[in-house]
Order: sequence, then C-alpha cells, then structure tokens
Amino acid sequence: MDTPARPNQTDILNKLYCMKQKQLAKALESGNNLRSQVLAAEAEAIFNAIKAAR
Repeated sequence: MDTPARPNQTDILNKLYCMKQKQLAKALESGNNLRSQVLAAEAEAIFNAIKAAR
C-alpha cells in the first residue's frame, strides 16, 4: 500500500506564492493601496524563501 507523497517545502511555498499573487491582483483591482503594499511585501518574502530553499 503506497502512502501519498508529502509535498516538499518548495511545493508548499510555490502554492502559497500563487495564492498571494491572486490576492494581490484582487487588491490592485479594488484600488486598495495599503492592502496591495502589504500583499506585495508578503509575496516578495515568499519568493525570497523559495529562492533560498533551492
């Protein structure tokens, strides 16, 4: 019986980054400047974590 493979850290960070980019796009569309800045900073931090994990 095979157990499902656990996603690795990079996979999780990639998924989180994609979700954050979608949130950022919605915030930009709605014109919420402060939220856009916060989400952009979060996305950048996740992106840096992805680069460090490689």
